[in-house]
Amino acid sequence: MPVSEQQLAAFADQLPRHIPLDTSPRHLAGAGDARHVTHALAAAGWARTSDPFSPEIILRSPQGRCTLHFDPQSVTSAWWRLRAESTDTEPGWYAEFGELVPAEILGRLTDALTTPPPPRPPDPFQALKSAGWLLSDARTAHSPDRMCHVERCPDQEDLRGFWHVETCEPGHGTLLGPRIWHARFDGQVPDHLVGAFITGLADPAPLQRGMFDRTAHHSVVQEPSPHTPEQVVAAHANRLAAIRTQARAARRQQPPHPATAGAPRLSGRPPLPR
Repeated sequence: MPVSEQQLAAFADQLPRHIPLDTSPRHLAGAGDARHVTHALAAAGWARTSDPFSPEIILRSPQGRCTLHFDPQSVTSAWWRLRAESTDTEPGWYAEFGELVPAEILGRLTDALTTPPPPRPPDPFQALKSAGWLLSDARTAHSPDRMCHVERCPDQEDLRGFWHVETCEPGHGTLLGPRIWHARFDGQVPDHLVGAFITGLADPAPLQRGMFDRTAHHSVVQEPSPHTPEQVVAAHANRLAAIRTQARAARRQQPPHPATAGAPRLSGRPPLPR
């Protein structure tokens, strides 16, 4: 079901109580509002298959291949799990994300799931380099504050290797301190999805957070945002409308999707950053 007017009203009702602050760098901005991801997938036609009275959310794509699982009660460090079942022509894949991954960055990936892939996926390391990240070699990059690290790791079982993103406290005599959040993509995750996530991570634009929202680290820089709560709500609604239109157009152009192997049956101001 698409996002209802009542759900949008509930989203809007929270904002006047949270004065928006521009928060940088974005990898330390904190989780933000999960509805940045879940509302967008609902607008693209994904259906909730979990208990509506549970804090756990499971969303399934219209064709049934992809599943997003959000579990804020998870006993592991992965609160978000994204999985695609294998088909007759495509391998399955899996990605996971920690509690404090910013929803806007994860939303870049899930938005890319709802539209056709670009003819040439973005180069993740070029996006990081252009944003001033430090590339120590062809497979590793570090944020300017050295608290976020992107690595394409070799894998003996998969020649493509897997991607690992980790945000950590500063180390004391070591490169990495305690972990704040992570993201991991197995070697079969399509390149354009990894590229969308890392491009969103590299974007230098600040993210909006409420004055008393939890951030991932005390070192974030926060300044009064030029955007009013009403503008934040309008931008959210406009984004959902655009995603709904794009998803409908994409579904009209796509041929029937191959059956999945073993898939279960189902009963005047600056633009806001994404």
